Amino acid sequence: MNLPELMQKGGPAMWPLLFLSILTLSTILERLWFWGKVLFKEGQVLNRIIETASLNWDMTAKVARDNRTHPMGNFLYAPLKLSNPDPEVFHLALEAAADDELASMRRGDKILEAVTALAPLLGLLGTVLGLINALGNIQISDLGTASTAGVTLGIGEALISTATGLIVAITSLAFYRLFQAFLSNQVRMFRKAGSELELIYRQRWLDVQDDSYSLSAVEVSETLDS
Repeated sequence: MNLPELMQKGGPAMWPLLFLSILTLSTILERLWFWGKVLFKEGQVLNRIIETASLNWDMTAKVARDNRTHPMGNFLYAPLKLSNPDPEVFHLALEAAADDELASMRRGDKILEAVTALAPLLGLLGTVLGLINALGNIQISDLGTASTAGVTLGIGEALISTATGLIVAITSLAFYRLFQAFLSNQVRMFRKAGSELELIYRQRWLDVQDDSYSLSAVEVSETLDS
């Protein structure tokens, strides 16, 4: 059975199911391409920024800016572009950047959720309409005669839309769960990367404050001596 025959035998509900299947396929392919790029380069971007922060803090912002095309680089660049922020401001900038990046990573989830809910209902609607059409012309006097032989075939064709709706919904749900797993892992990675960068910054902040305090103490001592 080719596609035109399948669409014809499945009934009118097959057309919205075809639209949902195309929408689902395009969303899945786009999300697979997106997550493939994110996961493939994430470790490299993270290691490059953290290593630079540990060795030469002044170069960290430049390295993060050069990797802004990657979500991890854009996330870590948000607090680094600030000019000597307070540690609390640094932390808030990380949280805000994480929310923005994770929101962009959820793109397409609503579509897959909607398809998962709508496809089985459309398939069931198509089956009900097919059964109504198959049984509508049967008369009591025709029961048990050859004239009812086509009813079984009509019922079988009516179930095509239900099977199609279930296939579309199952596919959509499977990939939705996969992308949710990727997102959960990304939340963990953002938390880990943000904590490491914040720890380095807080240590540097304390060192700068200690140096400033020592310098001020020396200036006060020199002033008193003079």
